[in-house]
Amino acid sequence: MPKPAKVKVRVSTQPVVLMEAEVARKIRQHARTSMKAEVCGVLIGNTEHERMTVEACIAGINAAQGGAHVTFTQDTWEHIYKIKDKEYPDHKIVGWYHSHPGFGVFLSEHDLFIQQNFFSNPQQVAWVYDPHTDEEGCFGWVGGNIEKLSAIRVGYSQDVELTAAATQDFEEDDDGALDSMVRSDRDQRSPQPAWMKWGFRAVAYVSGVLLGFLICFLYLNWRWEPVFEQAVRYEQLVDALRQFDAMHPGVLSFRSDGGPNGLNQPPAPQGKIPAENKNEKGNDGKH
Repeated sequence: MPKPAKVKVRVSTQPVVLMEAEVARKIRQHARTSMKAEVCGVLIGNTEHERMTVEACIAGINAAQGGAHVTFTQDTWEHIYKIKDKEYPDHKIVGWYHSHPGFGVFLSEHDLFIQQNFFSNPQQVAWVYDPHTDEEGCFGWVGGNIEKLSAIRVGYSQDVELTAAATQDFEEDDDGALDSMVRSDRDQRSPQPAWMKWGFRAVAYVSGVLLGFLICFLYLNWRWEPVFEQAVRYEQLVDALRQFDAMHPGVLSFRSDGGPNGLNQPPAPQGKIPAENKNEKGNDGKH
């Protein structure tokens, strides 16, 4: 990983950079196409005194990519100038951008070399974006030195406004929290209406309750279905036995609760049992 260069900020002498939200979106989209190697491109816009407006960007096709560095080749510059002359003839190259996939927002020694040799105009900046963390920052020339800028605004040109905070004097290291001052295009979106938010919540709650009832119904139906089937079969059996009893009375008996008791036993014979040898006389010793 390249070693970060120590950068100090003096906001009162910094240029103001206004970047269109669509440009920032394209830079992020380009950076996310390569999550392991750096990508690069140039920034197109105009400058007026200490105010710079970035209105477009051109991707650096055929750049020499590496995990922690990127280089503009001759083919890259030819492609850039071909697009610029065709689509942006009245604009300037106001800086460059590149990605730092996974190792933060700063300018390495290699990045400083590119800035000093290819973007040495005092009104040219370097934009850095980390696609892993969505961090981004801007570096520019301040008093002959390359410093991290804080007077950065990202949005649509009609919505971009400068605040007095951009002219406050302070100094801090590169590790400071100046990145929080970089506004993304997502912050420019209008808030969601309250009625829509509560409507979505109500629909979600009702859907959750209905889904819970449906799950409970299916579960209970699955658990009690065998019991209901047995009860129906028992009733059918009782009805069949009652029909049989109506056709053959006295064969079946029923309990007091209406259920079948079983087959009746044949009645036992009544009366006295006759002697086997009724006409025979008892043996009294006579013959």
